Amino acid sequence: MENELSRRSFLKSAALASGAGLLGRDLSLGDIPLPTRAPNPKPLAIASANGLAATAKAMEMIAAGSDALDAVIAGVNIVENDPKDMSVGYGGLPNEDGVVELDSSVMHGPTGRGGAVAAIRNIRNPSSVAKVVMERSDHVLLVGEGALRFAVAHGFKEENLLTDEAREVWLKWKENLSTEDDWLPPHDANARDIGERVQKALRLHGTINCDAIDLNGNISGCTTTSGLAFKIPGRVGDSPILGAGLYVDNEVGAAGSTGRGEANLLSCSSVMIVEYMRQGKSPTDACLMACERIARQTKELRLKDDNGRPKFNVNFYAISRAGEHGGASIWSGSQYAINTGEPQSRLVDSAYLYKREK
Repeated sequence: MENELSRRSFLKSAALASGAGLLGRDLSLGDIPLPTRAPNPKPLAIASANGLAATAKAMEMIAAGSDALDAVIAGVNIVENDPKDMSVGYGGLPNEDGVVELDSSVMHGPTGRGGAVAAIRNIRNPSSVAKVVMERSDHVLLVGEGALRFAVAHGFKEENLLTDEAREVWLKWKENLSTEDDWLPPHDANARDIGERVQKALRLHGTINCDAIDLNGNISGCTTTSGLAFKIPGRVGDSPILGAGLYVDNEVGAAGSTGRGEANLLSCSSVMIVEYMRQGKSPTDACLMACERIARQTKELRLKDDNGRPKFNVNFYAISRAGEHGGASIWSGSQYAINTGEPQSRLVDSAYLYKREK
């Protein structure tokens, strides 16, 4: 606990110091020094822990000269197409009605463009649709039926995304459902013991975020998910929201997230991580600051443990334009995938705010 408090105190002091230095200044980008780009930035790809194959694929394409965005999308497509990963794409766990709804966002550093889709049904690769939204529309985010119709108009094929395995998990949840679910009674920030569902192996969520630097030193990223399992239909988490589940600035770096999307939506952590790196923080320290920000912003007692810490977890992943990488989570035990050109990607332990009790 002493080490945790020291770490948090350091982060708070650093954040206050950096903020104090900006008081009274014109906050235009020209006033903020940009990190120095390495003369020959080394390509790399980073992803959440389920992205070993994704980062390997991304680096294979980057080595062959591909743009970073094409590479990361091809990487996450592997996970979207894998029915064994029940947190993304085909085989993802459904909403409470048994329907799979997917979210995704992309950002292209060199052009500063982005695209996203949310609550899209019947299309297994929402990341690819998000790229088409970026390239073939004047919009950034399309949702629901409109996103589906846009995808079909551009040649994406509709299919049933609910696998037999995911259906069995959903049915088990339905059969064990108590009166406690995501529908909450009227409550205030002091309410406890509401909104708790059958958890452990039943309440599942997951996502894949993948960001990369290509041979030209350009940065792009993608986040894609099936969202919180058994969610209220139409629920949208942080994954398709630029600034929350993903953010890229070609002059600074990129960041993405997995975990409790609601918490990340309230803090817009990915854009904050990029801004922390703009101020000179390393990717790991920037991710830790985002974790601390969420912990500080979590006020509802139902979301906090007896020590006032968030019950949930959020994980962050970041790369800088100089080729540094890092990750952090609210609770210990998380990892991220990294590939800097090796034939196989590897997992790296993430930094953390709180050590999980055994």
